Amino acid sequence: MINDTLKLKGDLQIVLKDKDGKVKETRTEKNLIVTGGLTFICDRMADASSAVMSHMAVGSGSTSPAAGNTDLVSILGTREALDSTTSSSNTVVYVSSFEAGEGTGGIQEAGVFNASALGTMLCRTVFAVVNKGANDTMAITWTITLSAS
Repeated sequence: MINDTLKLKGDLQIVLKDKDGKVKETRTEKNLIVTGGLTFICDRMADASSAVMSHMAVGSGSTSPAAGNTDLVSILGTREALDSTTSSSNTVVYVSSFEAGEGTGGIQEAGVFNASALGTMLCRTVFAVVNKGANDTMAITWTITLSAS
């Protein structure tokens, strides 16, 4: 009997810096690949008609992630275009920077999307508040790993 099981997991690293570039906080968080994200992955395997993941957003919502989520609960600012996307044998890494004045406030959630508005959300996470001041910058590196168990 052949029993193949695939697992998707996401990890993100958040680095918050002050206006002088001094690191104020660094943390690593887990995420949930939502139903729309799983459907997106299957669609991309069948054909390339769905747009690739291209944006990241942060918000102040603290509601726990659920498979049916399609957007952040309370976005802060706008979705930011990804700075880079790289892939290897079993990972995809998305990087986005939120500069001074972007995504400012008490950040408690983040997500990856394939459009600047509407579109599909791949994944979402909620975490203890990160207080991003108006002059702070924040970089998020989000790694999605596919593994067989």
